Amino acid sequence: MKHDLPPTRLGATAKLRGDASAIVLLGTIAALYFAREILIPLAFALTLTFLLAPAVGLLQKLHIGRIASVLTTVLVSVGVIGGISWIIATQLVDVANQFPLYSQNIHARIEAFHLPPTGQLGRAAKSVEDLVQELTRPSTPSPALAPPGRKPNKPISPVPVEVVQPSAGGWTELRDLGTPILAPLGRAGMVLIFTVFMLLKREDLRNRLLRLAGLGQLNLMTQALDDASGRISRYLLMQFLVNAGFGAVFGIGLYFIGVPYPVLWGVVAGILRLVPYVGTSVAAMLPIALSLAAFDGWLRPLLVFLLVAGVELIVANVVEPWLYGAHVGISSLALLVSAVVWAVLWGPAGLILSTPLTVCVVVLGRYVPHLSFLHILLGDESALTADAQIYQRLLAMDQVEAQTILAKVLPGKSLVELYDSVLIPALSMAEQDRHKGAIDAAREEFLFLSINEMVVEFSEGLGPDGPAEAVESSNCRVLCLPAYDRADEITAAMLAQILEQKGFATMCFPLGPSLNECLASIGSDPGDVVCIAALPPYAFAPARAMCKQIRERFPKLKVVVCVWGFGGDTHKAMARFDRTQPDRLSTSLAEAVEQVQELVNPVVESPPLVVA
Repeated sequence: MKHDLPPTRLGATAKLRGDASAIVLLGTIAALYFAREILIPLAFALTLTFLLAPAVGLLQKLHIGRIASVLTTVLVSVGVIGGISWIIATQLVDVANQFPLYSQNIHARIEAFHLPPTGQLGRAAKSVEDLVQELTRPSTPSPALAPPGRKPNKPISPVPVEVVQPSAGGWTELRDLGTPILAPLGRAGMVLIFTVFMLLKREDLRNRLLRLAGLGQLNLMTQALDDASGRISRYLLMQFLVNAGFGAVFGIGLYFIGVPYPVLWGVVAGILRLVPYVGTSVAAMLPIALSLAAFDGWLRPLLVFLLVAGVELIVANVVEPWLYGAHVGISSLALLVSAVVWAVLWGPAGLILSTPLTVCVVVLGRYVPHLSFLHILLGDESALTADAQIYQRLLAMDQVEAQTILAKVLPGKSLVELYDSVLIPALSMAEQDRHKGAIDAAREEFLFLSINEMVVEFSEGLGPDGPAEAVESSNCRVLCLPAYDRADEITAAMLAQILEQKGFATMCFPLGPSLNECLASIGSDPGDVVCIAALPPYAFAPARAMCKQIRERFPKLKVVVCVWGFGGDTHKAMARFDRTQPDRLSTSLAEAVEQVQELVNPVVESPPLVVA
C-alpha cells in the first residue's frame, strides 16, 4: 500500500536534494581546478582525438592496420605542426633583424606624441625608446676586453660592490634553466601519449564508458556520445575553416596595404584566433606595430587597424553565429560566459578548450534529467515555448509583446495550427493556474479579454487558411457550446471560426444563456451537429452533464465533445460518459473539424464487387 509523505517530509527531501546537488557542483569545480595539471592534457588529447579520428578511419578503410594508421596520422600531424612552427619562428627572427632599419622612424613616432617626461605615459614611452635603442645598437667590444696596447676611450667607472649568494650547484642551475623549456615539452608529450592511446583504444574507452553508465542506459548514452562527438567534430571543422578564411583574408589585405611579411601575419592570425576573444587582438598588434615602424604617416597603420576590425566584426557577428549556432547548439552568451569560467579554472588552456568542453556540458544536461538545467542555461534552444511566452507576457499584462510573439509564430502556420499549438495551450496553462487560485482577478480578466481579442482579430479576416471551402451539404448546422467557463467559451469561438472558414453553417453560443435556452434554440433537425468545447483541468464533468441533457432532449442529434489537449486514452475517456456517450471525442481543433466533416458527410462504403 502506497503512503504519501507529509509536506514537511517532502520539503526536507527537496532540501536534501538541493544541498546534495550544490555539494556535487562545488566538488566538481574544485576537482577541475586542483587536478588541472592532468585534466588539461587529457582535454587537449580528447579534442585532438575528435579531430584526427576521421583521418585514422580513412586510412583503415584503405586496409591499413590500426596501429599504422594511428602512428601515421599522429606523425604527419606533428610534422605539419613542427614545420609551420619552424617557418613562423624563422620569419619572426627575420622581422627582428629588420628592426634596426626602423629605429629612426620609431623614435619619430614616439616624439610625435609629445608626451610629458613625467607620469606613467611618459615613463612608458621612455622605456620603449630605451628598448628600441638597445635592440638597434651595434655590438661594440667592452672596454675591459680591449686588446693590449690600446687604451679605452673613457676611464672605467668604479664598479659597485654587490653581495652575491653562492651558487647552489650545477644541477640546480640546470634545473632552473631547463624548467621553462622542459615543462611545456612535458605537457606536449602527455598530450601526444594520451592522443595515441585514445586513438588506439577509442572503441574500448567507449564501451567502458557505456558499461560505467549501466546496461539499462545504453540507448541514452549512445545518443549522448553520438551527439557530443558530432557537435565537437562539426565545431572543430567549422573553426578550422573560419580561422583559415580569416587568416587568408587578413594576409591578402596586408599584401595590398604593403605591410612586410603578409603571409606570416596571416598564418599567425589564423593560429592565434584559436584563443577566443583574445587571439585576434594579439595577432593584430604585431602587423600594426610593424606598420608604425616601417612607414611614414598614419594612413597604412590606420588601414591595418580597419582591416582587422572589419574582418573580425563580420566573422564574429555574421559568420560564426550562423555556423556555430547551427552546428554547436550553444547560445552566444553561454559561449562568452563559459570562456570566462574555463579561463579562470584552467587559464589560457581553458580559454582555448572552452567551446568543446561546454559542448560536452550541454550534451550532458540534455540527456541526464538531473542536469537538465545546464542544457536550459547554455543551449541555443528557446527557454520558453511560444505558448508559454504569450501566457507569461499576458500575466505581466503586456499585450503588445504578446501580440508581437504571436506575429512571429504566425508565418508558415495555418489558423488551426496556431490555435492548437499556441493559443489553446496558453489558455490551458491559465486554466490550471486559475483553478489553483494562483491568478488574481485583474490578471484573469486581462488574460481572457486579450486572447478573445486576438481571436476576434483573426475572425475579421480570412487568416492564413485562405477563402472558405465549399461543403457538399449546406442544410445542416454546427452548434458550438461552451461547457463551463470563459476558457471554454473562447475555444468554442475558435472552433466556430474554423468551421465557418471551412464553409459550415455555424452558430456559436455565449456563456451567459442557460443550457435550456440554448437547447430551445437548437431545434430538432437530426442533421445538426453539436460541439461541446471543454478545456482541462475541469473538463469532463461539465461536458458529461451537458452531453447527458442534450441526449435526453434530442437523442437523434450528433454530438462531438472536444476536450482540448487531452493526452490520455480516448476509449477510456468515452467510457466516462456511460450510456450518454457522444458520437465523437476530439482532442484538437484539427481533429474536431475532421470529425464534423465525417458526421455531416458520412462516407458510404461501396458494396464489394462480385466476380462471376
